[in-house]
Amino acid sequence: MSSHSYEAALFGEFFSQDLKPILNRITLHSESSQPFQSREIVFEPLDAQVQRDSGSEPIILRARKEISDPKATWELFSYLKPESVRVHPEATVRPWATCQVTGDALSFAAALGYVRRSQIYKRGYAFRRGSLLILMFQQEQVDPKTQLPTPAHTDTLWEVEVKTALPIRNTQETPLKSAIEAVLEVQLLMKGLLDLRRQDV
Repeated sequence: MSSHSYEAALFGEFFSQDLKPILNRITLHSESSQPFQSREIVFEPLDAQVQRDSGSEPIILRARKEISDPKATWELFSYLKPESVRVHPEATVRPWATCQVTGDALSFAAALGYVRRSQIYKRGYAFRRGSLLILMFQQEQVDPKTQLPTPAHTDTLWEVEVKTALPIRNTQETPLKSAIEAVLEVQLLMKGLLDLRRQDV
């Protein structure tokens, strides 16, 4: 058995005009919801291109911080390549490592030999449903002068991620199978309103 921790997830997107019915249905089937705004910075190793040229996939690091919470610290996490569709045809299952960073996550990533590749601001709603986190958000634009986020255009697509809130070790107490089933339950609940699907990312 692998020593990795995993995330099980499904993804979807929809147009702004469908926001209200989708928001209502997710709220109805969740224990809690709150607005959120986060900043995510994507890093790749200095030799990422060399690794790609030699046929191996570099490990990408992401630093995420909740801007909506003034006390929030940076969280550094990394996903490995999703397991094959043959093994998990219904949901995206990928090895996931995470750690809290006190202080400056950006310097920490640089010390690990990583360079900053891009940044994303997301604003939307976060829902909790049992062991799942459901994120519904639009990506905000970044003002090139101030580097601060500006509100998304009204016609910007909404993105949805339904995923396990914490990394799962595939053990008898926390079988991966039950995490996948929880994610598929949400897929069923949203049927007809929102198409949630597996994706290789």
